Amino acid sequence: MTSTRSAIEITESEELEHKKKTWNSTNLALAAMLAALYAAGVVFFAPISFQVIQVRVADALLPLSVLLGPAAVAGLGLGAFIGNFYASSFGWVDVIGGTVANVIAASLAWFIGRRSFKGAWVLATSIEVVTITLIVGTYLAPMTHTPLALQLLYIMVGEIVAVGIGGYILLRAVSRVLRTPRQA
Repeated sequence: MTSTRSAIEITESEELEHKKKTWNSTNLALAAMLAALYAAGVVFFAPISFQVIQVRVADALLPLSVLLGPAAVAGLGLGAFIGNFYASSFGWVDVIGGTVANVIAASLAWFIGRRSFKGAWVLATSIEVVTITLIVGTYLAPMTHTPLALQLLYIMVGEIVAVGIGGYILLRAVSRVLRTPRQA
């Protein structure tokens, strides 16, 4: 016979663990908000987001995954899918490739950034720059007929500006507003 427990019997620690494992309305709203912001940023800044040399301003949102976790990872992945679907001239390769790049980069940053060591946020944003550079640069090189090394350099410069500088500044500012301990 299985025993059932009422909500009153669940201890606070069990409730906290349950909240960590489930998506609540706050996480869903956060993911939707980040998806909308990212997609809007990609579409609005399309003239500089889809070139051989590009600065994807919306990528400045990627480091927020350090603070906001899986909801940010999901939202930024969905935002990349939507933004690339509507604005990319590189077609489905960019829609899928950009989405995968964002999910991997944001996941790695979240994993690294939540660790408590000095420089964790700098490392997390650096990993995002490298991840996006390698994934996007690799599939764009043949599509733009640009040598791979040159395409990687072009993407990396844009990602350093968007993620490494803009995203890191945004991460610190949001951290202050949320009053979370800084790891950078």
